[in-house]
Parts: sequence; structure tokens; C-alpha cells
Amino acid sequence: MKTFLLFLGLLLLIALEILRVYFIMPFPGSQQSNTISIAYWLNNNINWLRLLLLALLALPIIIGLRRAKVGGKLLLGFGLLLYVLVIYLFNFRFLADKMFYQPRTKRFAAVDQNTVKEDKLVLGLVVNGEAKAYPLQLIGYHHQVRDTVGNTPVMVTYCTVCRTGRVFSPVVNGKNETFRLVGMDHFNAMFEDATTKSWWRQVSGEAIAGPLKGQALKELPSQQMTLAAWTRQYPQTLVLQPDTVFNQSYKDLADFDKGTIKSHLEKRDSLSWKPKSWVIGVVQGKEVKAYDWNELVYKRLLQDSLAGLPLVIVLEADTASFHVWSRNINGTVLQFQKQGDLSLFNDVNTGSVWNMNGTCILGSLKGQQLQPVQASQEFWHSWQNFHPNTQR
Repeated sequence: MKTFLLFLGLLLLIALEILRVYFIMPFPGSQQSNTISIAYWLNNNINWLRLLLLALLALPIIIGLRRAKVGGKLLLGFGLLLYVLVIYLFNFRFLADKMFYQPRTKRFAAVDQNTVKEDKLVLGLVVNGEAKAYPLQLIGYHHQVRDTVGNTPVMVTYCTVCRTGRVFSPVVNGKNETFRLVGMDHFNAMFEDATTKSWWRQVSGEAIAGPLKGQALKELPSQQMTLAAWTRQYPQTLVLQPDTVFNQSYKDLADFDKGTIKSHLEKRDSLSWKPKSWVIGVVQGKEVKAYDWNELVYKRLLQDSLAGLPLVIVLEADTASFHVWSRNINGTVLQFQKQGDLSLFNDVNTGSVWNMNGTCILGSLKGQQLQPVQASQEFWHSWQNFHPNTQR
């Protein structure tokens, strides 16, 4: 009976170490259930649980190693070695912040000195007149890059398993907070702040566990497109350059942009409305919609209205850069149609011609500018999971 309890205690120790990480990493079956509260409790109580169990097991282990027969000693020794191995793997190898690191050197280059290929996708933002572009291949590995744009601190984030790019203000309760990648929830990256140890969901910036549960980081407008499309619109932009320390990690994500990467967690399903299909998601007030990427590629231009917002979604000739704009100009809702020239489209109302920067370049509306609508390209499973009331 004592031997049974001893091995049961060792198994419990091993289980605690595994479950603490299992619930917040993409192991088989770990991301389908709502287990974040259990994971958070385990993460915050693991030390005293370890100490308690080790204290209870210390004397039986010593006695067992002294008095047990050779077979028993070998079995007990194997159990202890297994525990040490699990400690190592689940505390130094499988934790998110031990697998994905922040850039050691952040270097930005002007367009004429940039080394990133023009067809690579970037997440771009403009703050106080300053434009910067962050290649998905780079931030997809790092998961977050802290920076300052327009004298404003920003937290540029990306989750390759959800295909979600978001930019947040890292200011929490008046403090420029520090975050670390702690794991994931329902396949979405999750960060922990240094001050309160609350856990924040990348897709929405919402704290889902800890003292700040229910609060949300302020999202900053950003756009996803190829670097060529971004630099055409913002020729003075600065572009994040690769940190050569992580060249192999970047190389592993070389095919992520096109969705042809080998990883089943990050590879695109070319069919529509499958878990790994691409969609464009838009939230306007309480109304949420997802638009099929395949339909956009086929039609090049989609129009819709939601919650009083008439919008148009346009795909550039590169079939990678998309734009979502409001169709409202000075109180008039415009109807658009594509032209033979894939770099232009026109409104039916006045026949004016618009370019891919959303600027009218010819006609009675010349000089007018369409206003961007915040939208994101992501996997259908992600958009549907975090927006359960979405419409297709």
C-alpha cells in the first residue's frame, strides 16, 4: 500500500507539471475546451503544490531507496528520473517564451535600404504621421514586437495559428506595461503582463484571467498588405529588418504568407468555410461579418453594409493586398465596380476613377479619399470562435 501511494504521488507530481503547460499549448485536445481558469490556477499555485507533494514524498522515497529490493529501487529511480525529465521539458522546452523570443536587435530601414522582399506581407500602421511596416514572417515568429511609432509606444502582435495581426497600446492603468508570451487559448496567442500576471488574449487584447480580467488593451488601426503596396502608399515608411540571430526561425515561416507552409496549424485550406480557410472579418458595433477570401479573389470587389456602415472590399492585382473602405463620401453612399485595369475601380454614381490607395484620381470626386475600415484576414476557425455571432 505504501509503495502504491508513493508511485501515485510521483504520478501526481508529473501530471501537475504536464497539465500546467498542456492547457496553454497546442497539444492534441488541449485547445478545444474552456480550461483557462484551471490553467491559470495551476500556473499560479504550482510552486506550493510541488513543495507540498515533495515534502510528503521525501521520506518514503529515501526509505524506498534504502530498503527496497533491486527491482523496486530501479523502478523508483526510473520514476524520479522521469519526473526530472518532465520538469526539464515542461519548464525549459515546451513553454511558449522558451520557444519564441523577442528580437535582440530591432533595426528599421528606409525603402531604399530595405532588404525584405516587396512581395512579403506586412502589418503596417501610421501613428502621428510616422509609418512603419512589420513583415509577417518576422512578427509571426516573435509573436510580439515592442516599438515606438510617432512617439507612441506600441505592441505589434501576430498569431500564426489564428492568422491574426493586431496592434495594441501597451499602456495599462497609466503604465507602459511589459508582456511575455505565456501560451495560447483556443489556439490564440496569450500574453502575461509583468505587474499583475493577468493573461491577455492576442486576438482581442482582452484580459481573460487574473486581477485585470475583463479589461482590454486599446487597439490601434493597422493594415495588412504586401510591402510593395504599403510602400506605394507610404513611401517614407520604415521597415522592420530581420534579426539575423533568428534566420532559421524566419526561414521556417517563409511560406506562411501564401498559406503553403507545411505546419497543419498554419497551413491554409484552399476551400471556403473550412477551419483553415481565409476570411476577412469586420466588426461594426454589435454586427459582425466574415467575407470569403475565395469570393474576393474571384470578384476582386465586394460591397456590403453593416450596422449603418456601407463598405467596399477591394483586392489588388497581387491577389494578396486587400483594402476595406467606407463607401460614404460627404453623406453620399457610392456604388463601385471594377475596371479592366486591376489597379483602378470606379464609382457608378459619378463615374469617377479611384486607385488602390483609396484616392479618387479622375472625375468630379477627384481628390476625395475613402476612409479605411478596420478589418483583418484570418482563419475561419479563429474568427468564428472569437465572434460566435458572426454572419457569413
